[in-house]
Amino acid sequence: MIGVREDLDFAVNLARQAGALLRDSYEKVERIDYKSKRDVVTDVDLRSEALVLDAIRQEYPTDAILAEESGKHESKAGARGAQRLWIIDPLDGTVNYANGIPYYCVSIGLVVDGRPAVGVIFDPARDDLFTATADGPACLNEEAVEASDKDQLGDWVISLAIVGRGGLTAERRVSRAVRIPRRMGSAALSLAYVASGRFDAFVQNGGLSPWDVAAAGLIAERSGARVTDLQGGEWWEMASRGRTVSIVAAPQRHHGELLEILTAAGARERERT
Repeated sequence: MIGVREDLDFAVNLARQAGALLRDSYEKVERIDYKSKRDVVTDVDLRSEALVLDAIRQEYPTDAILAEESGKHESKAGARGAQRLWIIDPLDGTVNYANGIPYYCVSIGLVVDGRPAVGVIFDPARDDLFTATADGPACLNEEAVEASDKDQLGDWVISLAIVGRGGLTAERRVSRAVRIPRRMGSAALSLAYVASGRFDAFVQNGGLSPWDVAAAGLIAERSGARVTDLQGGEWWEMASRGRTVSIVAAPQRHHGELLEILTAAGARERERT
């Protein structure tokens, strides 16, 4: 897949450019607008997205793009564009970023023929670069990484967000089975952390969008983790349909056990509410 390798190089360079913009503008946000009660967008989100969009349009003029802030940009010409879709989040973790909390990232994914083919997550605060292709290993700063190999769930540190009515009660029930849960404020970066074992697992029962998971989900998968929805089904099939996404990412041998715990805690019911 020579072409995909070239796509990965392009995405890495672009993520670093966008990350440099975020780093240079950190704690210098000029404008914050509210997208919802809990979500905001800043002038930095928009400038980062414009940088990424312009670069993709110049390098791949026939490709389609799905961006968090500006939505879907259809392919301009050719069948090649219909089969290739860049999915980007120019600043995942905006609330953290706007409040001076250094946990945020740039997410760039490429979907080819309906499947994630390239994933890049760049954390400018730590200069950490997570990457993967559909036929290669997950890497952190160009070194191959693997998902956690801990024997016991009781030793796990997990990224956990059970949303909906009764979510905190359900989270407490899940928490009893692991060492400790964390909710960090950047789903894409937290999901990528599963690839290197920084998080032993990632769980969120809704509220995610394609740009949260396209790159990071592929990276987690290529590290050896199993990535599914809360039913144990295909995670990307749900995301590609534009529906609210749920994700469970965990090492292969413990993934089923984690699903059982989530079911007992009522996380699936909250996913449907």
